[in-house]
Amino acid sequence: MPVLCSSCSHKRAVLKRPKTAHSLCKECFFWAFEEEVHQTIVAAKLFKQGERVGIAASGGKDSTVLAHVMKLLNERYNYGLELMLLSVDEGITGYRDDSLETVKRNQEQYELPLKIVSYEELYGWTMDAIVKQVGLKNNCTFCGVFRRQALDRGAIMLKVDKICTGHNADDVAETVFMNILRGDIARLRRCTDISTTSEGEGVVPRCKPLKYAYEKEIVLYAYFKKLDYFSTECIYSPNAYRGHARTFLKDLESVRPSSIMDVIHSGENLSVREGVKMPVQGTCDRCGYISSQALCKSCVLLEGLNRGLPRLGIGKHHRLHNKILSQQPLTEKEEKKLKSVDF
Repeated sequence: MPVLCSSCSHKRAVLKRPKTAHSLCKECFFWAFEEEVHQTIVAAKLFKQGERVGIAASGGKDSTVLAHVMKLLNERYNYGLELMLLSVDEGITGYRDDSLETVKRNQEQYELPLKIVSYEELYGWTMDAIVKQVGLKNNCTFCGVFRRQALDRGAIMLKVDKICTGHNADDVAETVFMNILRGDIARLRRCTDISTTSEGEGVVPRCKPLKYAYEKEIVLYAYFKKLDYFSTECIYSPNAYRGHARTFLKDLESVRPSSIMDVIHSGENLSVREGVKMPVQGTCDRCGYISSQALCKSCVLLEGLNRGLPRLGIGKHHRLHNKILSQQPLTEKEEKKLKSVDF
């Protein structure tokens, strides 16, 4: 016997929501998903009338659903936003070049302006070239740092007021776990924020409209809407640290579906004991980007690549920053240690 939609009670249900366990027809699921994103935007006051908003677009399911829903809600509720797509080309042959073709199709489908910035253009390096030098163990560190700054640089070129990213509930919960496992109190404090702002040159506020949307529901929404997205995983990500947190979270979710939201709420309610020393945010002495050290992580990683010292940005080498800034040569012992790619 077919199961009827628990919302409208007369159409046949096509899915059971992982988030609420309600059985819904396509139309009711679309409405519920879109309304939840709308309520998230309204409750957190993510946007103001007339703002220029850049949508971080990778061509994957999250950013494609985000672009679709943002355009739909902007028209349905008259947000008054000027939307545009912003993509980063990391220079990964067989992965990013293909996904950018999807982004270009999205540009035509949603009739939104598109800006693409590349690592090669900004840093003089592609991820393919970086992996050849550093190997596959810590390559995601380079990509993550460069990508964050590249999004800000692209946002400045577009002159947007905000960037919205496709981070979903699973992503946020994974980040909570990662910061707990690394003992990173500073990031743990802010990783669940739905909107982040930082003081510093070239830093654009970011927000996560899909923060409370489960990854499974995003996949279902994209599937039933027949959205055009790229589904291949990055060829350099098998050893990413996030993968371990993701596996752990999926195991928890299989036993208790509410685990994802429980972890997010726990992160939101964490507080740091008074007196705990926290990093002081400043700006990079070289590029002016936000940093708690004399040099930002991006400049240190780039310096290491350009000097043929890949370990320079991995681990704690802050004592070498003054040498880098003053262009002093490193000792033979320091160079030998930093040239090793066995991270």
